[in-house]
Parts: sequence; structure tokens; C-alpha cells
Amino acid sequence: MDAEQLKRLENKETAYIADILSEFNTKNANLLVFDSFHANNQWYALWLAIFGILDDATLAALHTQCLNTVRILTRDEFSLETHFIEPDVNTLLSLARLDGSGDDQDLDLSQLAEPQAAIMTETLKCLCNLVYQNEQCRRQCLRQHALDSVVKRLGNVSTMHSYPSTLEYHDMKLLFLLTALDPSARTRLQIDLNGMTYMTKWLDDKLTDGTTTTTTTTTTCFTDEQLNTIIELLKVMFTVTSTPDKSPNESEIQSLHLTGVLRELLLRFGSLATERERAVVTHAINLLTNITSSCLVELTVKCSNAETETEQATAETETDVPQPAEGAEAASAAPAPVAQSTLKCCAQCYERRNVRGLGVLLDFLRAGLNQKDNQASSAELLSPVLTVLVKCARSDRVMRHYLRQEILPPLKDVSQRPEIGNELRNHLCRFLTLPAMILRDLSAELLFVLCKEDVGRMIKYTGYGNAAGLFAKRGVLDCRRIETTEYSSDSEDSDTEEYKQQQQSFNPVLGCVEQPKRNPLEGMSEEQKEYEALQLVNLLDKLHQDGIVQPALIDKDGKAQPVGHILQLRDGLPQQQLDQKRKS
Repeated sequence: MDAEQLKRLENKETAYIADILSEFNTKNANLLVFDSFHANNQWYALWLAIFGILDDATLAALHTQCLNTVRILTRDEFSLETHFIEPDVNTLLSLARLDGSGDDQDLDLSQLAEPQAAIMTETLKCLCNLVYQNEQCRRQCLRQHALDSVVKRLGNVSTMHSYPSTLEYHDMKLLFLLTALDPSARTRLQIDLNGMTYMTKWLDDKLTDGTTTTTTTTTTCFTDEQLNTIIELLKVMFTVTSTPDKSPNESEIQSLHLTGVLRELLLRFGSLATERERAVVTHAINLLTNITSSCLVELTVKCSNAETETEQATAETETDVPQPAEGAEAASAAPAPVAQSTLKCCAQCYERRNVRGLGVLLDFLRAGLNQKDNQASSAELLSPVLTVLVKCARSDRVMRHYLRQEILPPLKDVSQRPEIGNELRNHLCRFLTLPAMILRDLSAELLFVLCKEDVGRMIKYTGYGNAAGLFAKRGVLDCRRIETTEYSSDSEDSDTEEYKQQQQSFNPVLGCVEQPKRNPLEGMSEEQKEYEALQLVNLLDKLHQDGIVQPALIDKDGKAQPVGHILQLRDGLPQQQLDQKRKS
């Protein structure tokens, strides 16, 4: 922008302002480097000229273009740091109706004229840039109660028609930036403003408004803008719940309600049909990682027809039982009990509970596992859903049973190693030997919990070799039983007939049936065997001396303890063999 154009802006020559700003905004739409604006203090001169126009109510028709220019200028972090712009930030807060003056409390945002809505939207974009780029601007927004004003708008949504979606989205964007970058804003939003209650209700209302129900179907209709707004809100809620400041009782009540709303959200977008829907589910799962484990039971609900189905099944059983002969004992006339696991009132019913929410989590996990992304992005995508599944499995018996049925179904074909294949068990077993610690530890934890922390069952499903790292960490390398009261005592027999037939040939180290191999010592004399054994000892000792391997024995605590020499391994061999015979 040349000096003449800048002079005309400063003098508010209305005949030229629109053309000058239009040219500037088009030319610098993607500008990120402002070195040329630092010469002769051009950035600050343009900034003052623009705000001179914004402060003039008679030039309101030009405010949208002016704010577009301001949005470009707010990308310059250096200039924001070096110039005094506090009065101008106050002007922006006033234009966005976020200055806490109370003038906008009775304003029906759904009745905003299009030019006024455009001005507020552009102003919010500018404020988002300022909050992100400059700490002083962030603090000033909080001092002027911008956070309070956004929350009040949120609370008024239920009492008025929804305000324009673009305005709604940028309100959420500003709320996220304030809470993510300033810890005091998170505390104020959660404690003083009771923001989680407002946000949960807003999310619940959004899901209700976007759903059309007929006698036969339920249709979900959300635009991309609405989905983006929901995503921003989920990000705010995740940030706030990361460091809860409320009492445990208050937090649990809120968490129960929030988990129920998140369950509905998972059901609405569980098809993962578009990238936006996948993003919504991703952020919902991220939020679930912050929910108390005891509240995750709300992800499943009691099937509405469960009691009716139970009564009908019982009645049918009583009808089918033949009448006993005279003199027979009364006990023989009693109907056979109805197995709980066979009662299903709908396709998503499991033990009288609707587990469709858990099904969405598993579908999301499968979709993530099938992506051929790099390891870093896989860990970022999969670790939250694995965390939620671990918490679900630990917190509730029915959820653990259902997850075990889906992830660790009864074994039939054990001809291949457990890490080979495309089922959930195969993917998780491959994770057990990954160098990525997060995925490795979460996968091991999930599988171990689904096995009720039974070492023998874990070996059956994963193989000792894959699970050795977990066993070393838990101190159960010697396959001792972990004493715990965390799980119910009832345990169904999961061994299929196919597995029992191959059990004798099952190699617990590999986790599969090992095909017979030729004995490498066949045809050797005793002297040759002794020579080969000594060679093996010498090679192992060389690896030890070079620091490549560290021989170890399992101590009384079930953990590996290093030995000084390779020959020390044979000292405890007879006792280990005796212990193994006792266990088997």
C-alpha cells in the first residue's frame, strides 16, 4: 500500500476506501511474512487508520472490509508485541458483543441482519488471531469478560432460536483458544461459570435438533459448519476436563450426564461416513478418556424390551415343560432357567444391555487399524480409543464380557501365530512387540484385562513370546497367578472342541500349533552333541561379554535378575523344572 492510499484511509475519504481495502485484502489474503510492513512503521499506521474507520458508526457499511484487513494484520506477531493496541482490542470486543457491557443481553442473535452478523463473524476471526498470537490480548479479553459473554450466549441457545452457524462456530473457536492457552480460563469456566453444564446441554440440544425421527427411521442431518462447531465444543470440553477442579461428587454427576450425551453422539455419527463425522467421533473419544471409569457404564443402556423378552421367554419355557407324573417331586416341575446370554431384544443387545456404543468404538478401532499411516499418526489416532476400551473393560463386567467376545473370541484355528491375520486380536498382538511404548502398553493392558489378568489365558491368546514384556513388567515371568478381587469369579469355559483337539500340540511360546520339525541332533554322536553344546555356551558368553545380551534368572518376585556368568543359568534349572511340573 502506497503513501497516498494510506493518507486517504486516514482522512476517511469514503469514495476510495472500499477500492483500496478490496485491493489490499485480495493481494495479501495469504500473507504470513510482514517484513515489508515494518519499514517506516507502515503496519501501525495502517492499523490506526483502519480502527479510525471502525470507530466511526457512520461508516458501518465499510466495517466488514476493514475487519478483513485487521484479520490479515493480526497474523504479524512481532507488530502485536511491539505496539500498544489495548483500545483497539476493546473496539473489537464491542463489535463482537463480548465486552460484557450488558447491552447485548436482550439481543436475539437469530434475528441479526446479515451485515451485522458478517461484522460480528469477522470480528471474532480477528479476536481468535489475537488470542492465539499475543498473551496480553488474551489477558485483556479475559479481563473484559469475553469468556463470560460467550458462555451466556451458550446458555441462551435453549431459550432462543439458534444464531447463525458461522457466528456459533467462531464463538466456540474463541472459547477453545482462551481455555487451551490460559489455565485460569479453564478454572473459571468450570467452577465460576458452570460451563460444563451449559456445554453438555448445548451438545444434547444440537443432537436433538439435528435428528429427524419418523415411525420407521431416524435421520441425522448436520451441515459441515454444524459438525465443525460440535468439534470445537468437544475440544473445549476436553481441555476443561483434563484438569478437573470440581469436587468428586459434582464431577461424577456431570460425567454421568456427559457420557450419556457422548453415547448419543457416537450412535449418530458411528457410521464414519465422512471425514467430518470421523473427526467428531475422534474428538468424542478423546473426551471420553477424561471421564471417570465408573461413569463409562453410561455407554451402555438397559434394553427397553429386555424385561418383556425375559417374561416371554420364561412363559414359553413353562409352556413347553411336560407335566410330571403323579407323585413326582415338585422340583421336577420347575421350568429350566433361561440363560441370560441368550436373551436378545435387538441386534445390539448383549446380556440385556444395548452395547451399540461400544460397537462404534470397536468399529473406529478397526478403521484406524486398517489405515496404512505412519507409526506416529497411528499412535495418536489409536491410543485414545484403546485407553477408553481399557477403562470400560475394567469398570464393568458386561462391557468386559462383550469386548472379550469381540476381541478374544473362543479359539478355533490355532495353526497360525496370534500376530498373523487381520482380526482385532491379531492387530493387538502385533502391537505387543512394537517399539512405540504407548500402543504397546495399552494393547497389552487391554488384552490382559480381557483375560481377567490370568497369565495362562493370556499365553493362550497371545503366546508367551509376545506377552513376555508385559509379564516382566508385572513380575509374572514365572507364570504365577495374580491375586485380585477386581473381577467376578464366574468364568465360562472358552475352550472350543477344535482347540481341545489341538491342545497337546499347542506351543505356548509361539501361541499356535507348531509343525513337526526334524531334530537337528539326529545322526550326531554324543561327542558331537557335547561339542555343539560347548560352542553354544561360548557364543552366548561372547554375546554376554560384548554387552549384546544380559542373561538373567527369575527371582522370587517373578522378575528377571541378571547373572554374572552364563553357566549360572544351569544352577537353578532343576528347581525350575520341578516347579514347572508342579504347575502342569
